[in-house]
Amino acid sequence: MSEAVLQARGLRASYGHAQILFGIDLTLRRGEVAALMGRNGAGKTTTLKALMGLIPVTDGTVLFEGRDVTGLDPYRVARMGLGYVPEERRIFTDLTVDENLEVGRKGGTPGREPWTTDRLFAIFPNLAEMRGRRASAMSGGEQQMLTIARTLMGNPHAVLLDEPSEGLAPVIVEQMAEAVLSMKREGIAVLLSEQNLYFASAVSDRAYVIEKGLIRFEGTVAELDANDEIRETYLTV
Repeated sequence: MSEAVLQARGLRASYGHAQILFGIDLTLRRGEVAALMGRNGAGKTTTLKALMGLIPVTDGTVLFEGRDVTGLDPYRVARMGLGYVPEERRIFTDLTVDENLEVGRKGGTPGREPWTTDRLFAIFPNLAEMRGRRASAMSGGEQQMLTIARTLMGNPHAVLLDEPSEGLAPVIVEQMAEAVLSMKREGIAVLLSEQNLYFASAVSDRAYVIEKGLIRFEGTVAELDANDEIRETYLTV
């Protein structure tokens, strides 16, 4: 088994007085893609935000590459090499594609080829065709691609992806899948929050199923595909 990059142990988190996570345990290993699956409101986004330090952790521990990052500011966690792609994108709409990518640039890891605009444009050819366009003039799917590309310009060791296929056209979803698989080939660990079982099955090695802030299933994607009870109970609408 490969080295654990990101771990959560007994993770609990709340929004004000409303507790959302009730003791999440998960492990993300180097070079693997793990899907965190569940319905809307199950706790997927909250889990990613808690791992990134964007909301307070009320109990439990978050380890990144063996270091305790529980309670650290998000920018410090990001500098350590954990990337985060929010569902709402949060790009700089007044900047061009090239300028957005330049904002995300960070030095790479010795021995690993750094991400460049040329490498990213090979994955996202749509971005190459609009590198001088302001982000405000891009479609939602194009903005999502730009957000992922900007995150990769920081040369992260692991990436948290929140609902990467949500509401996107099939051709854009295919490029999203290729981006995830490219990260995996580079040895980057990816934890993606996802409702689309087809997308998750196409890119993921393992899956966690969350419901009401608790992990209800952990196993390979093949095991999830074969478990009708889990899918019908926690994933079907």
